Amino acid sequence: MTGFVSFVGSGPGDPELLTLKAVDRLKQADAVLFDDLSSGPILSHAAAGADLVGVGKRAGRPSPKQSHVSQLLVDYAQDGARVVRLKSGDGGIFGRLEEEIVACRAAGIPYEIIPGVPSACAAAAAAGIPLTRRLTARRVQFITGHDVDGRLPEDVNMAALADPEATTVVFMGKRTFASLAQKLVGFGLPSDTPALLAEAVSTPEQTLTRTTITALVETLKGEMASTPALILYGPLASDDDA
Repeated sequence: MTGFVSFVGSGPGDPELLTLKAVDRLKQADAVLFDDLSSGPILSHAAAGADLVGVGKRAGRPSPKQSHVSQLLVDYAQDGARVVRLKSGDGGIFGRLEEEIVACRAAGIPYEIIPGVPSACAAAAAAGIPLTRRLTARRVQFITGHDVDGRLPEDVNMAALADPEATTVVFMGKRTFASLAQKLVGFGLPSDTPALLAEAVSTPEQTLTRTTITALVETLKGEMASTPALILYGPLASDDDA
């Protein structure tokens, strides 16, 4: 009997940000394949006796190949298991969701997608700012800070990223931000554009650093923590804005 796969967004890390549907699927699961950032207290909602399998990918660390993760999903489901693929944030935002959906479709395995609180939204909320602002930030754009080779992607639309009236969120961008910032200034973005470095959002280790794009480059020249981080820049509201 073929099982079923639930692709569940776990949010940024705080178990209280799980949706009711996410908790329900965890309680019913026979197996949970989880990302590193979806571990800890979040897994306390998993059913007793469920197989808990860590399949997360972290920069600079040994990680399972995507093909292996996809095959695990298929293998569990073909054995009749109810599988939860637990992804941090929202799985549809730089979460390698598509590859795993394709594997399920190819194997004839039914699935559902349960969205999670995006880490970008959680970071803005933690900082007490909106991602959009009337008249000054009418557009939000999410980008990845590194390509498969770990470098800044070369095919990004720099003119769009340098738009001073857009809020831009950079995922996985600490190591490549210096290169990105140089390009942004070259495309006309003011060097004093506000920036926010949000690390370990919604967890006890959370840190928020308000700065500018050029000052952030200097900050990131030091030893980098291994904690996950987002970088937001653009016309960000602050406590001083009314």
